[in-house]
Amino acid sequence: MSKHERWNALLELLAADGRVDVEDAAVTLEVSPATIRRDLDELAAQQMLVRTRGGAIAHGVSYELPLRYKSSRHASEKQRIASAVAELIGEGEVVGLNGGTTTTEVARALALRASGTRRDAPDANAPVLTVVTNALNIAGELAVRPQIKIVVTGGVARPQTYELVGPLTVGVLNEVVLDVAVLGVDGIDPELGVMTHQEDEASISRLFAERAQRVILVTDSSKMGKRAFARICGLDSIDVVVTDSSVPPDVAEGLAEAGIKVVAV
Repeated sequence: MSKHERWNALLELLAADGRVDVEDAAVTLEVSPATIRRDLDELAAQQMLVRTRGGAIAHGVSYELPLRYKSSRHASEKQRIASAVAELIGEGEVVGLNGGTTTTEVARALALRASGTRRDAPDANAPVLTVVTNALNIAGELAVRPQIKIVVTGGVARPQTYELVGPLTVGVLNEVVLDVAVLGVDGIDPELGVMTHQEDEASISRLFAERAQRVILVTDSSKMGKRAFARICGLDSIDVVVTDSSVPPDVAEGLAEAGIKVVAV
């Protein structure tokens, strides 16, 4: 197991339990306790956890893994979700994408579909899609795709998620109109609605939803029935949820009662 794989596994344990014990982690990852101690020391130096005697704890109650360490979580589910979302987007539409691993997969699926679209003159040079995003990594991937017009908001970059937030981001979003907003989230609760870990990201995602004619939520089932710190919007603002087939029954019932179409892949 490489160092990156160990770090990813340790952060997964931290996200799940809120703490990591050196001896337990050594057994789980099949490495020596000394290796785990070195890994935790290095992660602490990057301010990704807090070292304790015998292990480490998360920075806060609502722990957020940096995006680069979340990409392998539920990867196959996210790719299926992304493919299903791409089928819901019409040619020529203006699509808003917030940041996250699932919306990054959606961007890749849209790019793949756009690259396979043949355009006839005189519209051969017209973009197949317009994508508005506040995510730097998504913008970087789509900027090299000539079939997609990419609009990037301004703002202050959050290193954990590569998302731009703040008044500059709001200023740009207030000047655009979206056909559809595709939002990744950290929690969906039948009563409280849709949530994320950070309040500044929540306000930007809320604005994406307000500027769109329809809103598609993309999330794997691990987020269903979970709560996070900052509320984005209520379920009444959501039109479609695209997820995997392991949605908890009570959440599925709540979505149905709210009149939301659920696409399970």
